[in-house]
This record gives sequence, structure tokens and C-alpha cells, in this order.
Amino acid sequence: MSKPPVIISGIQPTGNLHLGNYLGAIKRWVRMQDEGDCFFFLADLHAVTVYNDPAELRANIRAMAAALIAAGVDPARATLFRQAQVPAHAELCWLLNGTARIGWLNRMTQFKEKSGKNREGASIGLYAYPVLQAADVLLYQATRVPVGEDQKQHLELARDIAAKFNTDYGVALFALPEPIIGGPAARVMSLRDGQAKMSKSDPSDQSRINLTDDADAVAAKIRKAKTDPEPLPDDPALLDGRPEARNLIGIYAALADETPAAVLAKFAGQGFGTFKPALAELTVETLRPIKDMLDRLAADPGELDRLLGLGAERAREVAAPTLAKAYEALGL
Repeated sequence: MSKPPVIISGIQPTGNLHLGNYLGAIKRWVRMQDEGDCFFFLADLHAVTVYNDPAELRANIRAMAAALIAAGVDPARATLFRQAQVPAHAELCWLLNGTARIGWLNRMTQFKEKSGKNREGASIGLYAYPVLQAADVLLYQATRVPVGEDQKQHLELARDIAAKFNTDYGVALFALPEPIIGGPAARVMSLRDGQAKMSKSDPSDQSRINLTDDADAVAAKIRKAKTDPEPLPDDPALLDGRPEARNLIGIYAALADETPAAVLAKFAGQGFGTFKPALAELTVETLRPIKDMLDRLAADPGELDRLLGLGAERAREVAAPTLAKAYEALGL
């Protein structure tokens, strides 16, 4: 009998999650619990590549853990933990720094985007964090890694590092992970601008639906979402050039687990005066149990810490053999 795939993914604890996070990543995580041995972590070591207020970071870690569990990540079915509570991540990262090449890191487009014109003022951590990402994955012998298109390059780097390490030291230590790319709702766009990704950093709270929003706020945001005056077509291809309409149809499809074509078959010929109330009702009913659970978990930080501690204990146990073999391969 073949072993189930090992799936790993991390998310930075950046504060309140929104609908884009839920549909783009967390909903996939929930489904993956039925597909393999899942390791899901809060990437708090990645978070410190830029300055964070320590008290705010601690609060964000708990808030993120609560949101993940409320959205359906089950600590009894998946290993949910804080990266910083498993020192093997940082240890293996340092060992892999000897294998990774500066030329490889210089090609990483994410660093160029995040550092902008202040490249010389960026932290070493921001430059080298793809090596930590490689350690995150390779430590657990992960075979499948869900990534967006913007992170695919980093997984390719992890494969390059794994292959070079195995070759250089004559070992078959690291598995080469395969990417799981996207999905129909991998990119949820702003409610105010269909060409900009839904983001916590957008100054307008009307641009996003937060998982902490109550039902009235959710409905109001959808009612005010930017649209156009044209009726909905019967073919998704006819949404080209209508980014706001495409976005709202995509959100409905993702929430209902339907294709955009199936959604349009229901609403073709109708305007947004009909469609928006239906989308609002679906969104509210989907998010209601998540918000209720989120409120309960947020009121019990001790339980969140306990669950994360149990996950870290299992992660440390699983990671230990790979780290030990890496030290041995290097002659340390």
C-alpha cells in the first residue's frame, strides 16, 4: 500500500484574514486534509524578515491560528503549528545556505518586488527567505506543496537545492516536491478594483470582506461593490474586459463550489441588482459559522496555545530524522 502524500503549506501571521485568504488558500487546506498527511504552519520566522511590533506579532499569531481552525483546519487531522516552535526550520535553513547559490537568489522576482528601490536597505532575511522556504518543505519530505503562481519560482528553487544537496553529498535525502498550482479562486480581487488583488494592506476597508465582519457589514460591502451597468452574459468568455463582474462571479462560484459557467447559467440576462443580493446571502451564510467559531476561539488564547504546542511537538518529531541525516551528510 502506497504512503499518502505529504502536503505542506505556510501562511504569514499578518492579522485579520479576508475572503481572498479563505478562498485562495485556507479552503484548499481544508480539502487537503482528506488527501494526505498535512503540515500547516504559521510562518512567524518569515514574518520577521521585516520589522514587526512584538506584541502585535504575538496577537496576530493567535488571531491567524484562530481563523485557520474556525475555517476548518482541524488540529486532530492536520499538524498545525508555529514555525518558530520547531527550531529545525532555522537549523536546516542554515545548512542549506551552503548549497543555495547567490545567482539563484538573484533571480527571485519576489525579492525585487518587495525590496523595490531600497534593495540595499532590505534585510538579509528578506533576500534569503526562499532558502528558509526550501527548509520548510524539505524538512518534512513533502511531496506536494500548494502554491500560487507568485510562489512557484520559490518551489523550483527548493527542488534545485534538494537536487544539488543530494548530488553533492551522494545521498538520497530530500524528496523533490511537486507544486499544486492555484484553483479557480486562487486570486480574489478587490471589491473596489477588479484588477487589484484583495488585500489587507488596501487603505479602503470596503475593498475586502474580513472574516471578522458581521453579516450586515458583509452584505453592505457586496451591495456597494464596484460593478458595471451591463447584464450578466451566459458565457464566461464574455466577461473579458469586465474585471469587477468577473471577480464577483468568481467569488460566487468558489463559495458555491460551482464553475463560473454554472453561475452564469443561473443569472444570465440579469443585472447586478439581482445578482448582488444572491451573492450577499451566500457569502453571509458561508462565513457565519466561521465568524462564530472565530469569536469563541479568540476568547480562549490558552486553548489556541495548547493546540499549537501539540502541533509543534509532532512537527519536531517528524522533522528530527531529516535534520539529523542532513548534519550527518555534511560531516557534522
